[in-house]
Amino acid sequence: MAFWLFKSEPVTWSWDQQVEAGRDGTAWTGVRNYQARNFMRAMEPGERGFFYHSNEGKAVVGIVEVASPAHPDDTAEKPGIWDCVDLRAVMPLARPVPLDVIKGDPRLSDMVLATNSRLSVQPVREAEFRTICEMGGLDPDDALS
Repeated sequence: MAFWLFKSEPVTWSWDQQVEAGRDGTAWTGVRNYQARNFMRAMEPGERGFFYHSNEGKAVVGIVEVASPAHPDDTAEKPGIWDCVDLRAVMPLARPVPLDVIKGDPRLSDMVLATNSRLSVQPVREAEFRTICEMGGLDPDDALS
């Protein structure tokens, strides 16, 4: 299983809105970066990831699940170039894990979020996923079940 991180500005799309999208979730549209798009093309339904509030808050706030394989992003002006996946909320972290805490933890020094914080969709290693779950007050195994 692969793990991911999805960034969103809370004024545009917040964790609360993701939760309100319900069991079916919602399409993660609007990504206009080829590397991030390619990551979404590699995703499989059932894979887990972090929901990260960017700009305001700058923290991991919840766990999401990939609910569909990549499909065309219907918000794209040019069809066929941009894809998206559907995401559903799984659970919130008991406490947000801020970016400065992530950057300050040596176990997370190679995490993409710590080295390339601008990328809106990014891979997360399993050890990083487990560490951040623990920092956020979750048992990593609960986040995966």
